[in-house]
Amino acid sequence: MTLFDPPGPVFGVCDDPELMLVHQHLMRVDPAGARFARVLRDTIDQLLNGEATGRYDWKTLFKTEKTHAGTLVEINLQREFEFEDGVDMDYRIEGIDVDCKYSQSFGSWMIPPEAEGHLCLLVWADDYQSRWSAGLLRIKREWLNRGTNRDMKFTVKAEHRSKITWLWKDEALPENILLHLDPATRARILTPGKQKGQARVRELFRSVHGKRIGRGVVRTAAQQLDYMARVREGSKGRARPALRPEGIIILGDYQSHQAVARALGGPVPHEGEFVAHRVVRARPEHGDRPRAEIAGEYWVVALPGESVDEAPRLPEAQEGSVESNG
Repeated sequence: MTLFDPPGPVFGVCDDPELMLVHQHLMRVDPAGARFARVLRDTIDQLLNGEATGRYDWKTLFKTEKTHAGTLVEINLQREFEFEDGVDMDYRIEGIDVDCKYSQSFGSWMIPPEAEGHLCLLVWADDYQSRWSAGLLRIKREWLNRGTNRDMKFTVKAEHRSKITWLWKDEALPENILLHLDPATRARILTPGKQKGQARVRELFRSVHGKRIGRGVVRTAAQQLDYMARVREGSKGRARPALRPEGIIILGDYQSHQAVARALGGPVPHEGEFVAHRVVRARPEHGDRPRAEIAGEYWVVALPGESVDEAPRLPEAQEGSVESNG
């Protein structure tokens, strides 16, 4: 499907010219949905506020916080995409009023009576499934369940969800690493009473390799204001980082580290993310295992049981970037 092709049947109806204008605008400004996904990840992390609370699980939010989630998603999407304020609805996109509705439970969008006849941007994200979706629907009363709550808001009938024109459907949400760790590993990182800050962050990167680790996870582990300082240990002018003797490197989100990540054949950290690996010097017995040149030598990702080599010093961060364990 090219950028301006109308979506196929799997994405629902597409015979609404205004809906298609909004659809094309959103696909133009965020073709892969990466910006949208980042807003959703950051909004959930904002609600959890792990830096201050140590929380990583949606279930631990207060009811009032969960209720506030939709408002935060609406605000943060407007900030990210600079949507104009709507006349009657939340946004004005391509001169068309669009309401924004978020639900953590798929299909449970609360549609107010005043949205009838307008376009709605329906957003869903689930931290347990690490999935999200966003689509557009022209609200028609006959497609809605009758409201039973006090403010008489409606939900979309299950049989009419097929009429949603999806922008992105069942996409991968940046993972909440702490939520999905096995209990023993999580306890090792977050044991109550364990020293906050450096020790927890060190244990996080010692325990989780080959996965993108977002800044929200680091903030929650550190529970300190200057959480990035806990990652920057060992950069230029500091002592040798504690994890280098264990063979562990921490790759950040700037180009020199992304190049290393690609060469090693693992995930590439996006903005605000880190990827840790234990590495060893490349040897003939490693065969065609992906390798990266670091500090004048070639390195591969270590397999369990392989001997430990002290990790190399990573390339210096480019100006304006955040240094990690270089």
